[in-house]
Amino acid sequence: MKVNSKWLLVGAALAAFAVWAAWQNMETGQLPEGLARANGRLEAVDIDIAAKTGGRLEDVFVAEGDFVHAGDPLAQMDTTELDALKAEAEAQLRRARISVDTATSLVDQRKAEFEAAEANVELQQAGLDAATVKLERSERLSENETISQQRLDDDRSAERRARAALASANASLAASKVAIGSAEAMIVDAQAAVEAAQASVARVEAQIADARLVAPRDGRVQYRLAEPGEVLGSGGRVINMIDVSDVYMSFFMPTSDAGRLAIGTEVRLVLDTAPDVVIPATISFVSDVAQFTPRTVETEEERLKLTFRVRAAIAPALLQRYIEQVKTGLPGMAYVRLDPEAEWPAFLQQTLD
Repeated sequence: MKVNSKWLLVGAALAAFAVWAAWQNMETGQLPEGLARANGRLEAVDIDIAAKTGGRLEDVFVAEGDFVHAGDPLAQMDTTELDALKAEAEAQLRRARISVDTATSLVDQRKAEFEAAEANVELQQAGLDAATVKLERSERLSENETISQQRLDDDRSAERRARAALASANASLAASKVAIGSAEAMIVDAQAAVEAAQASVARVEAQIADARLVAPRDGRVQYRLAEPGEVLGSGGRVINMIDVSDVYMSFFMPTSDAGRLAIGTEVRLVLDTAPDVVIPATISFVSDVAQFTPRTVETEEERLKLTFRVRAAIAPALLQRYIEQVKTGLPGMAYVRLDPEAEWPAFLQQTLD
């Protein structure tokens, strides 16, 4: 047992030495062939939460450093004037709906009048028919001097009166028909007024909703840019937050390494604050414009001085699992596998999952 313990101690010492040697290689810049490294800093997409329309800032619900979820209220603009506009628009909507009811009742009334006019036309037509028949009979009897001239004249007058009454009834019928069309047009106009009033209410409600500033996605508040009571113009910024679902490390690589990079190249990130945690990432962006460029690039030596900005993104699924702990601005080291066949050294093999 003593011999076994001795060998165990020797093995542990060798393993510790191997880890120390690997770490020393990392510190001194010695990496296996096909790997490169660069200093960088965690960054994320900045989001400015701003007032859509100008007004007075009523309240701010978050403090700098707070973590917020999509939909959480961040600030509230004053809506006193908007509330009054909404009340006015709702009153106009009620008035428009009453106008629709009134116009509908008027149409029903005009239709009843039209039916009465139709009945009157039929009545007057019957009267004219009777007067015409009576006149024809009187004219035949007058030829034989069976009736007096006065009787014949009376029948002629009665026929003319019946004909005039029928004409008047037909005119009333036509007027009733026109009145129905006019009343129906009033319904259309009133319904249009209802739609316009509904649109006004919806517009004001949308403005009231916009006055409550909410988080568009999960993130962390960086700055409060305005305080309650301040009057802001349209587009005035209130909160600045970072989108912790889109975190990446930006760093610079020389021409010789940047030229070998491809989107999706595997990267391992190690932060200064957590040197024992290895974060997997992939290349998501390589700048097409060199940085730190000499004024004139004429020699090969000067071309080697060029560097390109590179971005390594952390997988959204991994960020989601640690979303409460995600922070930006932390410095660290990015290790890039330029050669897909290159093996990661021991200190980079165990990644965060």
